[in-house]
Amino acid sequence: MAEDPFLADVERRLRDAFVPEAFTLIDESHLHAGHAGSRGGARHLRVVMVSSRFSGQGLLARHRAVQRLLAEELRQKIHALALELRAPGE
Repeated sequence: MAEDPFLADVERRLRDAFVPEAFTLIDESHLHAGHAGSRGGARHLRVVMVSSRFSGQGLLARHRAVQRLLAEELRQKIHALALELRAPGE
């Protein structure tokens, strides 16, 4: 199966910005088939990431950093974004 270019771009951008020690990007869109937010192809994504860039930051600051990076996608292509963001050792 060919790699999804949209997911590959999201992953590349997150990896470049946060240089994670551990990273998982999961497309959960199939779990929301028929949901109003999935109409038009909007995605439901889950990101699990461990990055030293999150050290000393609270949960809200971590979420805002990822949301700023993906702001354009969140306006048009991502309906829901679940984030599990940790610093090393957490």
